[in-house]
Amino acid sequence: MGASLWHVRKALLSEIGNMNGSTGVIEAVQNREAIMAQKPGQLSLLVVWTAASLLAATQLGAQDTKSMRVSVQPEQQRMLAPEFSLKDARGTSVRLSAYRGHVVLLDFWATACGGCVKEIPAFVEIAQAYRGRGLATLGVSEDILYEDLKGPDEAWSRVNPFVRDHKIPYAVLMGNDQVTGAYGIKALPLTYLLDTSGRIAAIYAGVVDRANLEANINLLLSESKK
Repeated sequence: MGASLWHVRKALLSEIGNMNGSTGVIEAVQNREAIMAQKPGQLSLLVVWTAASLLAATQLGAQDTKSMRVSVQPEQQRMLAPEFSLKDARGTSVRLSAYRGHVVLLDFWATACGGCVKEIPAFVEIAQAYRGRGLATLGVSEDILYEDLKGPDEAWSRVNPFVRDHKIPYAVLMGNDQVTGAYGIKALPLTYLLDTSGRIAAIYAGVVDRANLEANINLLLSESKK
């Protein structure tokens, strides 16, 4: 991740952590507008959408600050998720587009991220429960950037034991600067829901509310049957 974008991530994380309600979300984005204008258009859109998701979560979850509840975007408003090809622990490259035709739960996480660790057991159960119903679950580790590690080998030395100990049944890939930038990752955990056409249907910027997540998964699965 470039230095300026990393600065944006840290600044937004600090501001979002101290904001009060929807006004704080909007101000956090407006304060960084000039910096983000230097980045590709799609990145800027994703940053704004992430902020919109935070705003929706603030409105829907005013009584529950521990988890995020968001609404699925209308089909005509959905953007295609940025394509990527990332390697798993065996060195096999996995392309996001290979999951077209499935609803995709895309989780950006790190082993030292408390919120990530908190929600992964729910992702494991959801992945197992919906595997035969059209859901594909992918985890993308951000350990290299989150812990300022030297590279993938050092990151896998942390991720592999975590995957084993938590019995994660879905594919876990190693993130890189390009994916971190393309998805506008400024804080973790960050979870995307993609529809069967590979478009972004919902973004959870924080620990997900499981009931809300499952409701949105079911909604997207029902769309594919129309």
